[in-house]
Amino acid sequence: MDFETIAQIIAEQFDRDVDTLEEETDIIDDLGCSSMDAVELIVAIESATDVRIPDEAVDSIRTIGELVAYLNEHSEDAEDED
Repeated sequence: MDFETIAQIIAEQFDRDVDTLEEETDIIDDLGCSSMDAVELIVAIESATDVRIPDEAVDSIRTIGELVAYLNEHSEDAEDED
């Protein structure tokens, strides 16, 4: 999963210009993500990537870069299950 794909999803969810997003962008502090926003974001990302993100993982992900790293690590797990 590449940064650009995830940044595009986040930009759409938060009505932001994708060019303003960086790997270091903090999803909560920089984007003002509420708990409801987080649920909607996770649903959008899970739909786009076919990777399930459990609640305990969501709690530990702060930046877009961390989210991309999580998806890359776990997308291989999803492929192994096929």
